[in-house]
This record gives sequence, C-alpha cells and structure tokens, in this order.
Amino acid sequence: MKSFLIVGMGSFGHHLCRALADQKCEVMVADQVSDTLEDLLPLVVSAKVGDCTNEEVLRSFDIPSFDACFVCLGDSNVLGSLQITSLLKELGAKKVFSKADDDVQAKFLLRNGADHVIYPEQEAAVNLAISESSDSIFDCISLTDEYSIYELQPMDRWIGKSLKELNFRVKYNLTVIAVMRDGIIRPNLSPDYTFKADEHLLVLGRIEDIRKVVR
Repeated sequence: MKSFLIVGMGSFGHHLCRALADQKCEVMVADQVSDTLEDLLPLVVSAKVGDCTNEEVLRSFDIPSFDACFVCLGDSNVLGSLQITSLLKELGAKKVFSKADDDVQAKFLLRNGADHVIYPEQEAAVNLAISESSDSIFDCISLTDEYSIYELQPMDRWIGKSLKELNFRVKYNLTVIAVMRDGIIRPNLSPDYTFKADEHLLVLGRIEDIRKVVR
C-alpha cells in the first residue's frame, strides 16, 4: 500500500486526499488551520496541524517514508510553496508534486526541487475547452504537455472498417487504446477490430492530430 503526504488542505488538497483514500492509499495531511482537517479525519492515517515552512515540523513527519509528497498551498502563499518544496527535497522526499497557478510559479517550483508541477485549474479549463469545442470529443485526460487521451465518437468514414484496413496509427498518428460502450471499457484491441457507430474510442495522441481527424 502506497503512502502519501499532502501539505495544504484547500479545495484541491481535499479532492486529492479523497481520491487517494478511494484508491486505498495511506494518506497523511497537514495544514496550519485545524478546521481544514476535521472532515478528512475518517479518511487519513494522520492529520497534523503546523507550519510546514518550519524544517523541524516537516522533519517530524519522516519524509523519506512517503512514496510521494504533494504541496497544495493556494496561490496567495507562493513563497510557502517554494519553501516547503525545497525542504521536502532536502529532507529526502522521493517525489514532490507542487501545485502552481502560472508558468512563472512553476519555473521557480521546479528550480526549488519539484519533480512535477500540477496546474489543476489550467488543466481543467483546457480539457473543458477541448471537449466543448467539438461535437466529436466527449472527454480529455492530459498525460503530458503534449499527449492526452481523448474520448471520441468514431467518424462516419471509419464505421465498418478495421484498424488494420484504415492503417489507423500510421495514417492519423493516433493510437486507439480502448473502446467504450455503455460505460464498459474494452482495451487491447486487435488489428481486426471494426469501428462501430454505437461505441466511443479512447485515443492517445496530440491535440493537433485529433483536430485533423474531427475537423
């Protein structure tokens, strides 16, 4: 069972904590304000009230024991995010994810030791814009700055044809990783899979290649 530390229990921290708990992970949460922790007590193995910009406070958490640490402070406490990110790495954190609200903040967080920077609001806005701007795109999950997984409606020109027949990956520079019907996902498709109108596709690729397909 994996173990995680979340510092900063605002809205994003709460959602992250609940999601990790749903995955049966061990979660420790920390914040300066005790009221922000109360509703999470049934979900976590430990909840600490304290100033995590203080090295001794963080040191008491046994940082190397966590599989990853998340710094989820709000945008009004940029300095605190930088300090905590740096201290976590100095104290032996295996992996640090730090929340940022813009590229400038992200740059400094990376310089201060963050292994990954999270843009929750930006990513949500981009994914919503992508899905709502096209009648053929139903959802989008960002994996990296370049690649995402898109839920697509099959194009009319594909119906009744197979992946092999269309030479799909080469022609479109996209990979169909699964199909979905009535909420059930079927992965590991064979080259002989035939596109059907009543199924949705989960496709891995770049947005520019997706746009070429749905244009």
